[in-house]
Amino acid sequence: MEILSAEQIRAWDQYTMEHEPILSIDLMERAAASCLSWLERGGYLDRSFSIYCGKGNNGGDGLALARMLSALDCPVTVHILEFGNIGTEDFQANLARLHSSPVEVRFVQGPEHFHPIPPDDILIDALLGSGLNRKLEGVTAQLVDHLNASGNEIIAIDIPSGLFVSKSSKGNTAVRATHTLSFQVYKPAFLMPENEAWVGEVHILDIGLHPGYLSQVQGEAELLDAAIIGAIYKPRKSFSHKGNFGHALLVAGSYGKMGAAVLAANACLRTGAGLLTCDIPRCGYSILQTALPEAMLVMDPDECIHTAVPDSPDKYSVAGVGPGLGQEPPTVAFLHQLLQRYRKPMVLDADALNILAAHPDWLEMLPPYSILTPHPKEFERLFGPSADDYGRLDKAREQSRRLGVIIVLKGHYTFVAMPGGKGYFNSTGNPGMAKGGSGDVLTGILTALLGQSYSPGEAALLGVYLHGLAGDLAAEVHSQEAMLPSDLTANLGKAFQIIQKS
Repeated sequence: MEILSAEQIRAWDQYTMEHEPILSIDLMERAAASCLSWLERGGYLDRSFSIYCGKGNNGGDGLALARMLSALDCPVTVHILEFGNIGTEDFQANLARLHSSPVEVRFVQGPEHFHPIPPDDILIDALLGSGLNRKLEGVTAQLVDHLNASGNEIIAIDIPSGLFVSKSSKGNTAVRATHTLSFQVYKPAFLMPENEAWVGEVHILDIGLHPGYLSQVQGEAELLDAAIIGAIYKPRKSFSHKGNFGHALLVAGSYGKMGAAVLAANACLRTGAGLLTCDIPRCGYSILQTALPEAMLVMDPDECIHTAVPDSPDKYSVAGVGPGLGQEPPTVAFLHQLLQRYRKPMVLDADALNILAAHPDWLEMLPPYSILTPHPKEFERLFGPSADDYGRLDKAREQSRRLGVIIVLKGHYTFVAMPGGKGYFNSTGNPGMAKGGSGDVLTGILTALLGQSYSPGEAALLGVYLHGLAGDLAAEVHSQEAMLPSDLTANLGKAFQIIQKS
């Protein structure tokens, strides 16, 4: 699913009007009807509504919705924020239609016109929509504060008023929505952690915009969905053998952190690696052999840490490096040697990233199309701080292009930055995965896929989606609170079965 800017969505509206064809006010009617259907499905039609409208097309959506609710005998009051302008043509047309209904319309010119909000009313935010180009001030900001202070449930149409679509709104006044009803596709603002408290739960409603437009436009990014992943996934052929699915090298573990190696190794095998060799310190021998008899082992001369690169590292299809690695000086030297000697794409996580952050000139040594999987703090250590979430994503794209690597910036909507500039947000996963060890599982998954018949980009996209989907399945069984990273691996089989049916 494409993620579009406000300008692109307006262009899609125009394309639909020209090619369907349909009048703009009738398209507005579709949008309002889709909101009404959502309210009906959610069991809201036995409630009363206070609808707050600006005088643009977002306000027109609110007026149309008010008329439809009133026709179903829902108590509705409309509050129109006055800016001194007469409103858009479609707004005025919907206002004229509303006058034939019993809906009370109140006009708001200043704080003295802020009416007390009935405690049981559902508030509908149709003030500004996605056309906002400057932060809220004056009466508009005061009205938004008034709505937020009510404690009532707020449902925003299109986007919570006060939020920008494609740039940071940090520090700005904005409606704090419980639900956001938006149309056709996700907007960038919905995927940013900094906006979580304002957008609430996002619902994308299909209003039948003309599909032909999407073939002519490239969005700011894409949201990974079942269709994209189904096109990437490659079923196994009947005459396949283990050599077709790669021989992975997993460099992981140190004294006291062998669990990270076990988690990554188990996930690697469960994701289909043909062969797996784990490069571990000697203290991990009994642990790995007992926990995972399917894995082969290469033992470091040192009892506790990594010090020596295994012989002929290039014989392995792929190397995954970092889980539980540690940052002792001999291990730092070990990673430098490995980067010098291994020239195939690698997966780097955890302490491998922390070592690179301490030696930024080594980033230039990364094999092309390697996959880096930092969480936000690791990303900051690698590439420096960002002013906001949008800046962090721009930096991820920039560094991905500069270094020729794939950056998987982990989070609720994990962002995958490709060297060619394209970005992808993941749609699977949940907060129950926010536990130590989940990243080790992802490293194992990505290492396995990168060693098979997938390109690095395909491996990254399929890997993050599969990881999140396994997390969603685990949460259904154990709850987000009680699920463990090992439960992700236990659910990889079900996740593959779902993807096979996509």
